[in-house]
Amino acid sequence: MDGTRNIAVVLPNWIGDVVMATPTLRAIREGLKTGDRLVGIMRPYVQDVLAGTSFLDDVILWSKKAKEPSQRFLNVASTLRRQGFDQAILLPNSISSAGLVYLGGVKQRIGYRRYGRGPLLTHALDPPTENGERIPVSAVDYYLSLAELAGYEVRSRHCELGYTDIDDLRAQVLWRQYRFFERRVIVFNTGGAYGGAKHWPADYYAALARRLVEDPRNAVLLICGPSERETVAQIEREVNHPFVRSLAEEDPSIGLSKAVINMASLMITTDSGPRHFAAAFQVPAVAIFGPTDPRWAENYNPYEIILSADADCAPCAQRECPLKHHRCMRDLAVNDVLLAAQRQLDWQADQSRAA
Repeated sequence: MDGTRNIAVVLPNWIGDVVMATPTLRAIREGLKTGDRLVGIMRPYVQDVLAGTSFLDDVILWSKKAKEPSQRFLNVASTLRRQGFDQAILLPNSISSAGLVYLGGVKQRIGYRRYGRGPLLTHALDPPTENGERIPVSAVDYYLSLAELAGYEVRSRHCELGYTDIDDLRAQVLWRQYRFFERRVIVFNTGGAYGGAKHWPADYYAALARRLVEDPRNAVLLICGPSERETVAQIEREVNHPFVRSLAEEDPSIGLSKAVINMASLMITTDSGPRHFAAAFQVPAVAIFGPTDPRWAENYNPYEIILSADADCAPCAQRECPLKHHRCMRDLAVNDVLLAAQRQLDWQADQSRAA
């Protein structure tokens, strides 16, 4: 079709970053004309994060460790060349993503000038700095700046997700099974792929769950990925309450996590990927930060309270505590998180009465 364009977006690798890229996907989608095509280039698991949304017309899977030949670097570059892309917006900073679209013959290649990849780009930005040092900026804004450079109008910073009918049905079945429908369900997200430094202690979560279900209106659901199964199962066993349940025995998936968070009244979470699901579904949250600077992870959730212990050594941005004491997380007391949770639940009750 004459005058139409083929646009590619190379998506980030981390789950939370993918969610924070959705305002950019929306800005591009809204700026396209009838007949234009928007294609996401992504790791295979990123499809699950974006399942249920309508930003993309198609996906091209790319994985450095792919067993499937079509997902390997040179084969993906050949696919790009065959399909003839007019523009690619590179959300990751990697030189490999720039090399991919360069070898793929994409005419306009837009990204940040980092790691020596500037010559591979046709349009580039430098990351924000002050006195030669990078300054904290939300990934939401970091990506949206590229959309603006590419010529798209930014109307909103709101993160946005969907979920499939199957995942919604699985969540509904769990709510019935656990007798959650008449209760305020508080989802706990205890883990994080980044490393142990971001984890609030498991015994703190157990103590918090006990305190929350002292109110008969409340229930607690612990979500997990494969690596957190034993931790949430341990918390569930330790609390031993009919309204403190976990997904440890379920088949863990990004889709199910999205669906249960969407149904929750509140989320209590570390600074990890599922935290951003709450922002996308406008679910109130209490976010526990320790080794990371919240400014990098700002997702513009107006219903979120951020807590930290304000340790002298934080934020260190290390995967494991280099000082071995983990004070940035251990010094945040259970009662502090409980009070923040109660504030969120009381606010919701006030909103319901006002409605």
